[in-house]
Amino acid sequence: MHEGRTVFSQVIDFVPRHTFRRRVERYQGDYGVRRFTCWQQFLAMLFAQLTYRRSLRDIEACLGAAPEKIYHMGFTGPVSRSTLADANEQRDWRIYADVAQVLITEARRLYAEDPLDVELDRTVYALDSSTIDLSLSLFPWASFRQTKAAIKLHTLLDLRGSIPVFVWITDGKPHDVRVLDVLVPEPGSIYILDRAYIDFERLWRLQEARAVFVTRAKKNLSYRRRYSAQCDRSTGIICDQTIVLSGAASRAHYPLPLRRVRFRDPESNKTFVFLTNDFALPALTIAALYRNRWQVELFFKWIKQHLRIKAFYGTSPNAVKTQVWIAIAAYVLVAIMRKRLGIQRDLYTILQILSVYPFEKVPLFQLLTAAPDPIDDNTSRKQLTLFNL
Repeated sequence: MHEGRTVFSQVIDFVPRHTFRRRVERYQGDYGVRRFTCWQQFLAMLFAQLTYRRSLRDIEACLGAAPEKIYHMGFTGPVSRSTLADANEQRDWRIYADVAQVLITEARRLYAEDPLDVELDRTVYALDSSTIDLSLSLFPWASFRQTKAAIKLHTLLDLRGSIPVFVWITDGKPHDVRVLDVLVPEPGSIYILDRAYIDFERLWRLQEARAVFVTRAKKNLSYRRRYSAQCDRSTGIICDQTIVLSGAASRAHYPLPLRRVRFRDPESNKTFVFLTNDFALPALTIAALYRNRWQVELFFKWIKQHLRIKAFYGTSPNAVKTQVWIAIAAYVLVAIMRKRLGIQRDLYTILQILSVYPFEKVPLFQLLTAAPDPIDDNTSRKQLTLFNL
């Protein structure tokens, strides 16, 4: 039944080809191209992400080691590192950003009924950024510091399924709070932010959009207390207050009352002070919501460890953004595949298995459910991959 169907070819079945073609046509990605199309580029870069290839030479060598098998993986011919490098430099990165967004929409639909740690029927987002350090001599356009270059991934994560719904790639200089200028808030949704995003003029835009935000208060916050609600201190809630900002500038930007919740974590014995514009949720739920913000930190840690976004195959802004968006597409693709096939293993284990057996001709469901947990070592993984050619 799977004669000639490699594991990699079964994985790419989850990518909607007609949608991909429409995105290529929108940006004229294949204009003047005779052989190495945008689809071929996407396959090569997706293969590199799933198998953690370290360089263009590594991609070329790995695919070239099995020329009789790459046709069954969707490739129409051998992949040259120079051709792939040119494609990454020249093909519009927005093609792959749009494809990733299509996959994100599908993943959110599949994970829409997944439970949250907090019992809520609303969408909950966590917003944060992660900095990727780069060499200033190789990436002079990625301004950061005097002797260092970097890019920032500003990411809005849907906590149901840990799906990145919005990604903004900038150089290292823009402050985190600037992402609120380009973010379009959803009415009724909850946005969990850390203290870097406290700018009352921007938070007012969330308020006007009927969105809820939960953040931590800064120590120098100027306010006046209007009312204190009763609270059970045995739960960790120290106070639940209605306040108004007393600073001239902050009150001009945010004239309505805010809610201030002070909470002591019984595990660490640390005290946290939260600010929110929601007055209906229990105070303990506010604290629990902010605890879930760490999912976005885990997301950054996961993609940095298990996908190829800390080192880049090209040095231009287009090549960097292409690689980042295809990495995000790979992450979401694995999440979609896991849900559709009903796989109980975590994303890390699935990715490890795929990295070891891309050339194998075995049903995907059988592989992901029956294969033993792979060795958690990059060298062993590479050796096993080549062994299975």
